Amino acid sequence: MCGIIGVVASTPVNQLLYDGLMVLQHRGQDAAGISTAEGSTFHMHKGPGLVRDVFRTRNMRALPGNWGIAHCRYPTAGSAYNFAEAQPFYVNSPFGLMLAHNGNLTNAEELKQQLFKLDLRHINTNSDSEVLLNVLAHELQRAARGTVLDQDAIFTAVRGVHKRVRGAYAVVVMIAGYGLLAFRDPFGIRPLVLGKNVTPEGNEWMLASESVPLDTLGFERVDDAAPGEAVFVDLDRNMVRKQCAETHALSPCLFEYVYLARPDSMLDDVSVYETRLRMGEALAAKVRKIIDPAEIDVVIPIPDSSRPAALQMAQALGIPFREGFVKNRYIGRTFIMPGQSTRKKSVRQKLNTVGQEFAGKNVMLVDDSIVRGTTSHEIVEMARAAGAKKVYFASASPPVRFPNVYGIDMPTRGELIATGRTDAQIAALIGADELVYQDLEALEESVRACNPNITGFDASCFTGNYITGDVDAAYLDAIEQSRNQKPAAQQNASEDDDEAGNTAQQIEMFVRRPGQE
Repeated sequence: MCGIIGVVASTPVNQLLYDGLMVLQHRGQDAAGISTAEGSTFHMHKGPGLVRDVFRTRNMRALPGNWGIAHCRYPTAGSAYNFAEAQPFYVNSPFGLMLAHNGNLTNAEELKQQLFKLDLRHINTNSDSEVLLNVLAHELQRAARGTVLDQDAIFTAVRGVHKRVRGAYAVVVMIAGYGLLAFRDPFGIRPLVLGKNVTPEGNEWMLASESVPLDTLGFERVDDAAPGEAVFVDLDRNMVRKQCAETHALSPCLFEYVYLARPDSMLDDVSVYETRLRMGEALAAKVRKIIDPAEIDVVIPIPDSSRPAALQMAQALGIPFREGFVKNRYIGRTFIMPGQSTRKKSVRQKLNTVGQEFAGKNVMLVDDSIVRGTTSHEIVEMARAAGAKKVYFASASPPVRFPNVYGIDMPTRGELIATGRTDAQIAALIGADELVYQDLEALEESVRACNPNITGFDASCFTGNYITGDVDAAYLDAIEQSRNQKPAAQQNASEDDDEAGNTAQQIEMFVRRPGQE
């Protein structure tokens, strides 16, 4: 669940990339990076922390050039505490490549062995994104005619990547001296949106994880990259698209619509906001089967992503909608905070109750999902402490019973509160008087109603069915073993990390285009 952006413009792009990262900050708070190109030189600055903390004026001045890429990191592979894994990643051969990746590869370990033994390439971190970069570099080397690289060779290389790589990936890549390449995995699990800005100097192009950067930066949303499709924009701002996967089928991640994406985004021709309204309607129908609406005095959302569903549910049930929690905007999203103790500590810093909305009432709390249950338990306790008589809890998504291996940090079954438990048992654990989960069919229909062309979804965290076909019990066991072996100091560290400004990397690279004097 990282945020990526790629831009080819007629004017300097450093501010565009920075502003774009700011509106994608919800997709990753661990690290941020920007790379630009001027002539045959790459410029890059990256480091740990929020976008606003990583970049200072002096850093922005050192990022000249009219095209570039940017990334905000949410760690899913490698270590959340190894800042060498901040992106973009660079490799100098062939041609010079700079890559930013959103997603997670499921065959990264196998590819590492292939790269070392067959491709003679060295991987310097534990990041699967560096693996993906080196696979692409090798395929470009194979496809190029000596020192000559053209569009056919670039698309052939992407075709080679699709044949070797499994998992979820949306990627933006700078090829020194040639242009910007972007592509999406054959299932379209992670999103990638294409936008255009018409200027007197010609078209400018942007690709991003969501449509929000396009909206805020004056670009018109053109389309979504199709599953398996590659988009190439040369340095004269000519754009070409080509399908590069032998088989492909749109199966976007359902959790993007439930939680990950901003409500004002469009993904795969689907309004995230509209899907969440529909989730609320479906959830109201489910509530009626379990709880008499007359027993509910007020519907209260858990800020922020559950608000549209809660609003629509309240309207459908004819129950007052109230804002009972006030959110501290300066606390990060607890779901993506590393370390369970940090997550528990931050809940009460993040939310505070409006007492009069709870005192003496039977309240229905609505959240987008329940993953570990830590936040839900704390919130129920806060509602009771504020005077609620009864606390009902509704989740706009089904029970999360299985790990997600495609780019969301919910990797171990033992951490998921719904694994092996009934709804009644989960309700007891979080302290609710009653718990209502959304049905999977209703959730899928909430998205499909906005775009009937979507025939399938990645719903693996709800069903345990992994659409890439290469995830089995042994794979999940290996992930859990790796996670459990992480030192306790790493699992709980956060406040003692170095400030981003002190550890950020500033890298300039001189890369000559083949044949250039």
